Parts: sequence; structure tokens; C-alpha cells
Amino acid sequence: MQISPALTEQQQSAVAEFLAVHEKEMVADIADYVSQESPSDDKDALTSCLHWLDGWLDERLGKVAESELHEREAAGDVRIRRYPGAGEPVLLLAHYDTVWPKGTLAQWPFERTGDVLTGPGVFDMKSGLVQAVWALRALTELGLPRPRYTLALNGDEETGSLASAELLQAEAARSRAALVFEASAGGAVKTARKGVGLFTVTVHGQEAHAGLDPTAGASAVHELAHQILACRELPDLSAGTSVNIGVVHGGTRSNVTAGEAVAQLDVRVASAAESRRIDAGFAALRPVNEDTRIVVDGGWNRPVFERTEEVAELYGLARDCAKQLGVELAETAVGGASDGNFVQQVGIPVLDGIGAVGAGAHARSEHATVPGMLERSAIAAGVLAAFAEN
Repeated sequence: MQISPALTEQQQSAVAEFLAVHEKEMVADIADYVSQESPSDDKDALTSCLHWLDGWLDERLGKVAESELHEREAAGDVRIRRYPGAGEPVLLLAHYDTVWPKGTLAQWPFERTGDVLTGPGVFDMKSGLVQAVWALRALTELGLPRPRYTLALNGDEETGSLASAELLQAEAARSRAALVFEASAGGAVKTARKGVGLFTVTVHGQEAHAGLDPTAGASAVHELAHQILACRELPDLSAGTSVNIGVVHGGTRSNVTAGEAVAQLDVRVASAAESRRIDAGFAALRPVNEDTRIVVDGGWNRPVFERTEEVAELYGLARDCAKQLGVELAETAVGGASDGNFVQQVGIPVLDGIGAVGAGAHARSEHATVPGMLERSAIAAGVLAAFAEN
């Protein structure tokens, strides 16, 4: 990729100063955005939130070259907004759905306490989009290079992006790189994410009266116990592979030999080779009791996001931009997945976790910091300017 910072230290400092002057406006934008409830499973709330975003983005970023709305029946719609600028487009990803059910704001409204911002979705990931928008505003207002970019907003990331993944990948194929404004991990950007597999192991047995003839039938529950032990042989933590058997249920009554039993598994892998090994492991499952039958359903919800050479170079660019601000920007690999997993598959470099600094995703401890907001927005501006000049 070979891109170096385009802004001088003086220009990068001017961006930071611009953002500091507009701190209250940035916080107000986050407050307004957090106040738009957007649970992944509430279509009406998602539609309302996206309508608010359209108006806010028009106000903050000005004229859009092209805008597309991709409607989804059972999920949040996907908004694609393309803006003019220099060079090949850079894809900016930001989901607008949250895990918080409607009504959460009534008990837990947005609040600023000192330099800490709290509220549902403030960390994951509403602050990230605000930071991206203000990074672009800073470049525009200061007359600094701004690339051509595409802003993609989807409303089903928290439920797996099943209705938006293909569209995001299509946009990525038209882009030079992708910046994912998901929250950071302890302040570090994310240069690798595990792939996620969601699998179901179902055992079909034969029902019988457990008291009248305990040898009749074939217990699906007993067989599933054997299969659970077999699945527990699949993890390889040294290779970054975990297998969690999170939900188990089966049978109908205690005096009935179970006719069916089910286990739901969450699998995380750090490499494509490990995903293939897991697939082979599931395919090799065989019943101990030949009167039962095993069916494995499901698959890989998100592919592995590996730290390629291009990803490392993109991180190096962000690290160099941060150094101009006197900031040491760390990188990390995480077990959680994001839309970055999808878009990396089309062969473009991806920098993830460039959003909020804070903690507590999906928990009542969720928070973001104001200094982190200013710092990461300034770094994002430096990265974006580099794409405009290179």
C-alpha cells in the first residue's frame, strides 16, 4: 500500500485544535445520537434512527454525491452515501443498531460526568460515527486534503449483519481501504479479529417409556453427552481456537427416553486453516449408539480477519499520524468479530477499532471518554488526508 502521512505536524496540530474548539458540539452530537434508540430487533426504531442520521449527516457533511437506501424487511435498512474527493474511495463503516432494547433510555439516559460519556450505545458504536464525521469536517473547514469516501451505515451488525454483509462487501470491492469506526480495545486499534462460527449439533433418537422398558428406544440426550465430549476435543487455545457449548436442551419428560437433544455452539478461530479443521471435526462426528442420528447445522457467521501485510501497513500509517500528535497508538487482536471481518475478504486493507476510547460494550458500564473522542477523531483525519494525497 505504501502510504505515508500527508499532513505536516503543524497541520495535524491544527486539526486537533479545531476539534478541541468544537468539543461541546461533538459531545452534543453524541448525546443526540445516543438519544435515538436503535435496538437491532425493532424495525420502527431503526428506521427512525436512520432518518435522524440522514438529516444530521446532511447538516454536518454537506452535499452528498450519491445516496442509496437498501431496504430490508426483517432488519435495519442500509444507507450508502458517497462523497466527492480525491483518489479512489475509502470505505467508512459504522453500524447504527445497538443491543439495548427500546425503553432503556428512560432508565439510563445519556450523561456526561467530567470527561466520561455514558448511555446505551455510546461506546458501541455511536461515538465512532461522530468522530468520523468531525474528522472529515476538520479537513474540510481547514482546507486540507480530503479523499473520496463512501459512508456505509447498517442496522444489523449486532445480529450478525446477515442482511447487509454482501452489500458491504460489494462497496469494499470498489474501495481502496476500509476504516471501521468500532470502539477500540483498551485504546488499541484492532488489526486482527477471530472468525465466528455458530453451529448446532442435533441428535435424533428413539422415544420409549423409560420405566416399562429402559432398554427400549435410543436416548438422544445420552448420545448428545458423548458428542459434547467429542466437541470438547476440538478447541486449540494455542492456535486461537475456542469452542463453547453454550445452550443444551433435549427430551420431553423424565420418564420418556429422549427422542431429540440439541447443543448450540459458539466457535472462534484465528486462521482460515483452523476453520477448515473445525469443519472437518464436525464432519467426523459419529454416533456412539448406532440407533441415533447426528445432524450438524449452522456455519461461519463471520470469516477470519487476519493481520495481513497490507493491514499492518495501514496500522503503520495510523500509528505515524498518532505520533504527530504525541500519541502512541497500540494495536491488538481480539476474539470478537465486526463488519471488518466481511470486508477484508474482498482483498482490501482494513483498520478496525478506530472509534471510541472507553469500555463496557453491551453492559451498563458502557462509556466513552471525551479526550479519547478528540484524539481518535484527529488521528482519523490524518489517515483520511493521507489517502487523498497518495
